[in-house]
Amino acid sequence: MVVWYSKGKTMLLKLAASQRLFCQRRSFTTINIARSAALDSALSTFRSICGEDGVSLGTAVREQHGKDESVHRCRPPDVVVFPHCVEEVSALAKVCHEKRLPMIPFGTGTGLEGGVGAVKGGVCFSLRNMDHILDLHQEDFDVTVEPGVTRKALNAHLRDTGLWFPVDPGADASLCGMAACSASGTNAVRYGTMRENVINLEVVLANGTIIHTAGKGRRPRKTSAGYNLTNLFVGSEGTLGIITKATLRLYGIPEAMVSAVCSFPSVQAAVDSTVQILQAGVAIARIEFLDDVMINACNKFSSLSYPVTPTLFLEFHGSEQSLAEQVNTTEITQSNHGSDFQWARDAETRNRLWKARHDAWYAAQALRPGCKAYSTDVCVPISQLPHIIVETKADLIQNKLTGPIAGHVGDGNFHCLMLVDPNDPEELHRVHLFSERLARRALAMNGTCTGEHGVGLGKRALLHEEMGSLTMQVMQSIKDDLDPNNLMNPGKVLLPREP
Repeated sequence: MVVWYSKGKTMLLKLAASQRLFCQRRSFTTINIARSAALDSALSTFRSICGEDGVSLGTAVREQHGKDESVHRCRPPDVVVFPHCVEEVSALAKVCHEKRLPMIPFGTGTGLEGGVGAVKGGVCFSLRNMDHILDLHQEDFDVTVEPGVTRKALNAHLRDTGLWFPVDPGADASLCGMAACSASGTNAVRYGTMRENVINLEVVLANGTIIHTAGKGRRPRKTSAGYNLTNLFVGSEGTLGIITKATLRLYGIPEAMVSAVCSFPSVQAAVDSTVQILQAGVAIARIEFLDDVMINACNKFSSLSYPVTPTLFLEFHGSEQSLAEQVNTTEITQSNHGSDFQWARDAETRNRLWKARHDAWYAAQALRPGCKAYSTDVCVPISQLPHIIVETKADLIQNKLTGPIAGHVGDGNFHCLMLVDPNDPEELHRVHLFSERLARRALAMNGTCTGEHGVGLGKRALLHEEMGSLTMQVMQSIKDDLDPNNLMNPGKVLLPREP
């Protein structure tokens, strides 16, 4: 009787599960049919707004806009639109809002957490045609840019003004995309991240409303007026609105720059030197860490000959006199058994050194030709860096994974560049589990699951663990108020609601 009851119960559970799956599939089919009908009725309006060339249904174009540099699979949108101005973005958004079509902003596709995938189909807003540099105020050290402007294009434009924009994530990302993901990079230890360098944003909300987060045309260096809406949208990853303009802080190009490389016998020695340099008040511009695996990869890829040990890449900015003082102070590295500095003083040598650092992504890929590189990042208090890096390297070895480590050691942020065979499901699974362990290791040390890559698709559950349920409820409330129909980049940052 017990056996029969057990089997009967199992059969009932299987039947219930089968019925749920059938209902879900029928629901998905109904949703897809409704979305397809809404899209068909919207296409002519899209073309009237953007022109015939501003709307694409082509498979290749849609696939190009359905994937970034992450390991997340391509999720192409139903259509890609190419607006030329904020008025067109607003008009397109109003149509999408009326037809209940999801909207996914797209800059350059250089993200690393699957943030541009159209998980629910819909309309991709490719912003490359909005590429004007506006309202440069040299005397006030600020500039306003449209979303198609990349950081390299801005700095090329600024070259003769004596100014530059220092936030440098490595990739030539769009500046509004960098704001949307709260990017940072190698210069953040001195100049800060996008959060510290965005003064104002123009944003198109889900219903097509255009707002300015600090007030239209406002660009003060500081303010205490009202809620900080600017930083609400910095890091929102397109889930609250589409950023169509960003007003950014600029800086004077330093009178002099000098770079250096220093090798250490251990991770602990390298990080101890970093902490001591910062405690000494050295206004260092860059201080980057590469582990032995990564420095070996860079040696091979960029034809370098540095010792294959934990290594710091450093850069100093200032006047000739202040540089001399900074360089003298950093000799404290020798108390941690650091090697003599290898200096790069002229621009060509410095550029070659930092190109090698920025090419670490490609150098890592070259360690396993044919494999896909997946970069995950975490950030912890600086004092915890040696501990987490040692544990991470042991984890990699134990699980037979290739993952060179590079980090912005000056602010406790580091990347593990995982190399994985995309055709090996078992290895992909091991990489996924490793990434979760790494993030939870950072959370256990009072850090964060992502220092600069963002949440996207891959770290939604980890964000919930980091923030806690009450904070997540506040985030969900903000999302519900600004985007009640969940049309703005749905499926990113926040976990789906439970049915």
